[in-house]
Amino acid sequence: MPVPATSAHSPLVLIANAQEWVTRSLESVLRPAGYAVLKAYTGRDALEGARRSGADVIILDTGLPETDVLALCRALRVDPYITSSTPILVTMPGPLARAQVLDALRAGANGVWGQPRTGLYNARGLERRARELAAQVDRRDASLACVVLASQANGAALVDSLARALRAAARAADTVGRLGPREFAVLAPDTDAAGAVLLFRRVGGVLTARVKGGVVPAPAERPLRLRAGYDARSGFRTAVLDPAVLLSRALHALRAAEEAEGDDGGIHPFVSRPTPQ
Repeated sequence: MPVPATSAHSPLVLIANAQEWVTRSLESVLRPAGYAVLKAYTGRDALEGARRSGADVIILDTGLPETDVLALCRALRVDPYITSSTPILVTMPGPLARAQVLDALRAGANGVWGQPRTGLYNARGLERRARELAAQVDRRDASLACVVLASQANGAALVDSLARALRAAARAADTVGRLGPREFAVLAPDTDAAGAVLLFRRVGGVLTARVKGGVVPAPAERPLRLRAGYDARSGFRTAVLDPAVLLSRALHALRAAEEAEGDDGGIHPFVSRPTPQ
C-alpha cells in the first residue's frame, strides 16, 4: 500500500478491529510508511469515525462485536459522507474460502485479507488458550507468562525463521501464536518473570544459530536484533483478571522495548501506570 506521492497530508487509515494488539500491529507498519491511523472498536464507532474523518482507507475486521461487517460495508458504500472511491478492505481470520471473498466483494469491499494457515494460533485462538491455561495454573497456584516477540528486521525469511525458532524453543506445554505481521506470542504455563526472560534468550539463541548457519540470510545493514515484552501473573480467579489481558500487556511492553534507547535488542516487562491520586 504505497503512500500517494501527490497527497498534501498524511493519508488516514481507519482500522476497525476489536483487538487492540492487532490494531497496534497494523499501526506499527502503517505509521512508519507515512500513514495516520484512526482506531475504532465497534461497528458504530467505525461508521461514525469514517463519516467524521474522511478516511482515505477503511479496514474492517469481521470479528467486530455485535456487527454484521458486510452490512456495515454496504452502509459505508452508500453513505453520502464517504466517497465511492474510498478503498474498503475486509479482514477475516484463517484461510479464505471463495464464497467469503465473493460475499465481501458484493458488499462493496475492494479486497479481502485472510490469515494464512501457519500452524500457529491466531489472536482469537490465543485469547481462548490464555483462559484455558489460566484455569490450569490456578489449580496449581502457579504463574502464566505471555511473551510477545518481534524481529527488528522485516524480511519475510527472517520472520519465518523467527516462527520456526519459537517452535523449537517452546516447550510442549507452551502455546505459540501470531499477533501481527511480525509479532509472535508465547503463552507459557508454570512460568514466572524470570522464566519469561529465559524463554526470550532461548528463542534468541535458536534464531541466531539459524542465521549463522545460513538457514536464513543475515540482515545486510544491521546486526540481528530481537525484542520482546512480557507479563506474568498468577491467581487469576481471585484477582478477577481476564487472562487474555496478558496478550495486550505483553504487546504494550514490546512497544516499550522497541522505543527504548540502544540497538542491542532486549526484553521489557509490562509496567502498569500508577493510579492518579
